[in-house]
Amino acid sequence: MEENIGTVTVAPEVLLALIRLTAIATPGVAHLSTENPDGVHRLFSGKASEGIQLQIEDHTVWIDLFVVAEPDAQMLLLGQTLQREISRAIQDVVGMPVKEINVHIDDVADRRASGSM
Repeated sequence: MEENIGTVTVAPEVLLALIRLTAIATPGVAHLSTENPDGVHRLFSGKASEGIQLQIEDHTVWIDLFVVAEPDAQMLLLGQTLQREISRAIQDVVGMPVKEINVHIDDVADRRASGSM
């Protein structure tokens, strides 16, 4: 039997950091997008960080993630992998359910800029 001895609060910044770390550790992601999300995404009430729009409502998480892919990444597979890994990270580490993760692949990294040819 669990005893309730108080509350546990996780700051939205912790979720943003977890999302960021999970995304950049995913093969095929060059980096998070530096572009600000467009107006539609700014309508959400919630927190934003470079490349991430986060909404929390009733202890449930909604995410819009904006990434730049590596040149050789398979886009659909990359998006699905990001959805799965970020959802798993939030549920396993923080214990919050994830309602939706929308992955926006904004660009493809320039192969010459990364030093590999």
